[in-house]
Amino acid sequence: MKDFLGSKLYLTSSLNFFFGEALRYFTNYIVNQVPSHCFRLFYYRNILNFKVGRNSFIFMSTYFDRRDNFSIGDNSVINQKCRIDNRAKVTIGSNVSISPEVYILTADHDLQCPFFSGRKRPVLIGDYVFIGTRALILPGVSLGVGSAVAAGAVVTKDVPPYSIVAGIPAKFVKSRNSKLNYKINYGRPFS
Repeated sequence: MKDFLGSKLYLTSSLNFFFGEALRYFTNYIVNQVPSHCFRLFYYRNILNFKVGRNSFIFMSTYFDRRDNFSIGDNSVINQKCRIDNRAKVTIGSNVSISPEVYILTADHDLQCPFFSGRKRPVLIGDYVFIGTRALILPGVSLGVGSAVAAGAVVTKDVPPYSIVAGIPAKFVKSRNSKLNYKINYGRPFS
């Protein structure tokens, strides 16, 4: 009986893994290449259970690691070829602009652990944040309201509200206007 239960658990675990990988492949190599934003939005909301706010736009070729663990507020945009590692929770606020080829990571390995253990930490991006092309946001980072990350920056620690950071690792450059009041609206049916 014990062997039967063990093999049943192994089979269930294997099937879950297989279907999870099949869903990830379908999402990232088929769905995200469909030029209709309405179709992709329907898929993200109803199949992947993402919380996507009104008038937010996710361009083609955006890669996600799994179902769930992702929310984006109103009037925000994720440009082409971004990588969103949502193995831990990724929360993006409203009126956020994420430029092309940005990587947002939530998982890494503990380099000091003798077993090289994996670890997951959420990423929080506040309202009115701008992230420049090819920036890298590392696990556990919070980007404060109104902050801006320069193109190519590697963000290793939290960014205070209304701060502009640049470089590798990202360092404070100057403050940003704290009276931000704009709406991002791409409104493209195909992209």
